[in-house]
Amino acid sequence: MGRNADKLEELKNFRKQMQAMGGEKSVAKQREQGKMTARDRLDRLFDPGTFREVDMFVKHRCVDFGMDKSDIPADGVVTGYGYVNGRPVFAYSQDFTARAGTLGEMHARKICKIMDMAHKAGAPVVGFNDSGGARIQEGVDALCGYGEIFYRNSICSGVIPQISAIMGPTAGGAVYSPAMTDWIFMVKKTSHMFITGPQVIKSVTGEEISFEELGGAISHNEKSGVAHFACDSEDHAIDEIKTLLSYLPSNNMEDPPIVETGDDPGRMDPDLDTFIPEDPNSPYDVKTVIESIVDNGTYFEPHTLYAKNIVICFARLNGRSIGIIANQPNYLAGCLDINASDKATRFIRFCDAFNIPLLTIADVPGYMPGSDQEWGGIIRHGAKLLWCYSEVTVPQLLLILRKDYGGAYLAMSSKHLGADVAFAWPSAEIAVMGAEGAANIIHRKTIQESDDPDAKRKEKIEEYRELFSNPYRAARRGYVDDVIIPSETRPRLIEALEIMANKRQMLPPKKHGNIPV
Repeated sequence: MGRNADKLEELKNFRKQMQAMGGEKSVAKQREQGKMTARDRLDRLFDPGTFREVDMFVKHRCVDFGMDKSDIPADGVVTGYGYVNGRPVFAYSQDFTARAGTLGEMHARKICKIMDMAHKAGAPVVGFNDSGGARIQEGVDALCGYGEIFYRNSICSGVIPQISAIMGPTAGGAVYSPAMTDWIFMVKKTSHMFITGPQVIKSVTGEEISFEELGGAISHNEKSGVAHFACDSEDHAIDEIKTLLSYLPSNNMEDPPIVETGDDPGRMDPDLDTFIPEDPNSPYDVKTVIESIVDNGTYFEPHTLYAKNIVICFARLNGRSIGIIANQPNYLAGCLDINASDKATRFIRFCDAFNIPLLTIADVPGYMPGSDQEWGGIIRHGAKLLWCYSEVTVPQLLLILRKDYGGAYLAMSSKHLGADVAFAWPSAEIAVMGAEGAANIIHRKTIQESDDPDAKRKEKIEEYRELFSNPYRAARRGYVDDVIIPSETRPRLIEALEIMANKRQMLPPKKHGNIPV
């Protein structure tokens, strides 16, 4: 009995040492900065009492630079699994209080093990990143660790959802694993991402810039598009992660969970019948349409600050998760540009990978003109959108509200790229271009030779508008399945989604396509 009691006491002491993390002073300093500890974050994420730690006793093997005398609790990262809202999730959480959460050989092995377990179990993996970067004392072993993680990010992509929460500094090679995951959450003022920090930039280029301006949450959500969510606090970030997970299946072999929302699938909204402005050039907020048609007006929007000319969001129709892509006439007239194309493409590919049906809401006058766009590769970036819609195998619904012109008409989930059910409102204008531009090209000579060019131009514009600036020309060709009364949009979309719910489409067998990047 005595020997067993000693062994139990030894185990309890070991656990106590590991759970103390970097010690009272380091933990207090972490919290003074408005940050949770690695263990606090996991406790906040998982359902109470469900988290089980893996590899608590793992220790580094480095003996150089006095590291043989350095004990790092849990080697600077806490890993394990549990349940989030009753569903299995795996997670790792870097511990900045323990040697600044630096990544070495065993630290990386712990992360790789939990990713491998998630992959086998078919469950999402959430990573809380809060690290000083590579553990320099371990040299190439640290680089090897990063490489092993990157490899798993790639292999797990499209198989299980991967979510990164940036909860502190993430610099150098450490930024690439989050960038390879599906979703990145950042916290305003306390999380930062950059390849080279402000000091290096100053020494090399002379530019002076702050941590926040260079790699803060707003910079990466608004300018670079690297991050998808800018959260007010760590609590807020973890709540948002839980909300995101609620829309997703656990893996690519499952369908998303169906949720009882209590919203009548036959609900109609008479306000939509007069929603589109009389002036075809007047802006409006497409989010009003989204709120009207989805369950309880609730949607979850990534990238709210980036490429605001297009909206992407998760929502539900009669309890089914859907991904929505919508042009935003309120911003740059809803034109497609480089950033909007990239934003929509990645979202569409994610939804398709995880069996989430798509609804595209189109009101797009075309691609953004200008030399900056052309030289920046709008052709290449715009081609991504065409490519990814063509590869989609989940149910695709299309709703055309107003303008749907030219190449942008094709790029916004047209029938020709695979839309299963396409609806248009009576206000839809489906044409090669707007009436003004078309009339000026087609009737240039007639207008120039007229006694009253302005009157003749107006006449020809109106003539073109009557012929083409409506949904009926496309409907007669079968490019639109039905022109619907706007107030009936929600029930019509739900009926279409239900009828296409068991869609089966196989792509030609191949290793992979060569998407323009």
